[in-house]
Amino acid sequence: MGAKVTTIGFDADDTLWQNEQFFQLTQARFTALLADFADPDHLSERLLAAERRNLGHYGFGIKGFTLSMIETALDVTDGKVPGHVIRALVDAGQEMLSHPIELLPHAKRVISELARSHKILLITKGDLLDQERKLAQSGLGDFFDGIEIVSDKTPAVYLSALARFGGVAQGLMVGNSLRSDVLPALEAGAWAIHVPHTLTWSYEHAVPPVDHLKFRTLGDLSQLPNCLADLPQI
Repeated sequence: MGAKVTTIGFDADDTLWQNEQFFQLTQARFTALLADFADPDHLSERLLAAERRNLGHYGFGIKGFTLSMIETALDVTDGKVPGHVIRALVDAGQEMLSHPIELLPHAKRVISELARSHKILLITKGDLLDQERKLAQSGLGDFFDGIEIVSDKTPAVYLSALARFGGVAQGLMVGNSLRSDVLPALEAGAWAIHVPHTLTWSYEHAVPPVDHLKFRTLGDLSQLPNCLADLPQI
């Protein structure tokens, strides 16, 4: 008989609050600003390539996204992008960094309920200052027993985070990203529950590990307490 789940890690962006929708709105603004230089599909491909290429330099988050937009604008215009376009892209990034938090349905109720019976962790990646800002605005901070803001999510990150709260065998991760929240958590030995969001950055897509004994998919966070109650000890 395996260990009972005692610790639950939650992703933040697009699991507890909205995030990707603001990136997509800003990307639409980006393509409109550069409509005279390239078609939208080409711009999207170039921007995605820049984002992937720059992850090692800037990490995940709005600042890296903004710099990637500027780089792409310079590239597709052979360095001739007008100054007012660069200014507009900088403004767009700053607007994203100051946008109020929008909690997803059921997030606060489920977090507060589970905090009475489990250790609750926030395990999120991205820019430190931006994630701290969003957590402070969310009103959820007091429910967490631990907060991990990391540059990327790897099996080692989950092993380290869960080791301080009983170990990975008693741990479970909840998130919208198969690539970041599910696969590395399973590899570390934890449970992983996928709660898909209608908008997910293509970088975070992966093949669902449907045959893994410790993997589950839920329609939304409201189903999480019942799912936890039904988990077998394996």
